[in-house]
Amino acid sequence: MAPPGSSPGGGRAGVVQLNFKEKGALYAAYISVFADGGLFMPTSRDYKLGDDVFLLVQLPDDQSRYPVAGKVAWITPPNAAGGRTQGVGVKFPSDEKTRQIKHKIEEILGTSISSSKPTQTL
Repeated sequence: MAPPGSSPGGGRAGVVQLNFKEKGALYAAYISVFADGGLFMPTSRDYKLGDDVFLLVQLPDDQSRYPVAGKVAWITPPNAAGGRTQGVGVKFPSDEKTRQIKHKIEEILGTSISSSKPTQTL
């Protein structure tokens, strides 16, 4: 994953790239409890609940970058209990294009989506 807030290749300000090279990293970041799906974004930037976040998501073994205009739906503060990484949970919008991305993620994760293995999410 590229560092949050970075934009390799000179991307627009305000666009965060989340590059998942491995299925395990995607599993740790995916938020299945959000009805439309979502992703955890490690960051030390000060976000507030409801803030808009524009993500460019790259999935394992896929060169495409998928745009997601999400909203901050939860915040993991610095020094969170259990050694959790500081960052925010970005909730996907309820639109057809994003539903297709959610479906792709769940297809990649397959049965591991219901695993009890710890994640960076809820």
